[in-house]
Amino acid sequence: MSKQIWNIDPSHSEIGFKVRHMMITNVNGVFNSYTATMAADAADFSDAEISFEADIDSVNTRNEQRDGHLKSPEFFDVEKFPKLSFKSTSFTKTGDGQYLMKGHFDMHGVQKEVSMNVEFTGTVVDPWGQVKTGFEITGSLNRSEYGLTWNATSEDGSIVLDEVIKLALNVQMIKQV
Repeated sequence: MSKQIWNIDPSHSEIGFKVRHMMITNVNGVFNSYTATMAADAADFSDAEISFEADIDSVNTRNEQRDGHLKSPEFFDVEKFPKLSFKSTSFTKTGDGQYLMKGHFDMHGVQKEVSMNVEFTGTVVDPWGQVKTGFEITGSLNRSEYGLTWNATSEDGSIVLDEVIKLALNVQMIKQV
């Protein structure tokens, strides 16, 4: 029997990240163009298989100059590496509504195994009869492990950008009929 398919609802989801800047504050960003699919049959989603892809060119930190720099060869190199992707290898229930998702994260030509915490936030039927389910996903990755090594130092010798990128995804999935 084939698994039930769920597609991301981009109008009600956010794929976000943040990085410590000047080691005193965070710069937040999102990807505005992405797709995601989940296949699952278990009512508790314990058999979920997830795939995700984002267009790097859609990165948005609310600063056009910074976004241009992020798209350049000093960071994402969008001309050479236009997408980042994730494919789960496991989705393990760790508690009531809590999961540990592991999988392969591909960015900038490098693939690494990552783990992310997932909170199941519920399932509802919207006013138009669509079944929707929600998840909050958090994790982190080291950007230099993916070849994103640009940095600079401030006058006092502090680094401009932290190596750790924190991920924060709020995802609403629509059950496909």
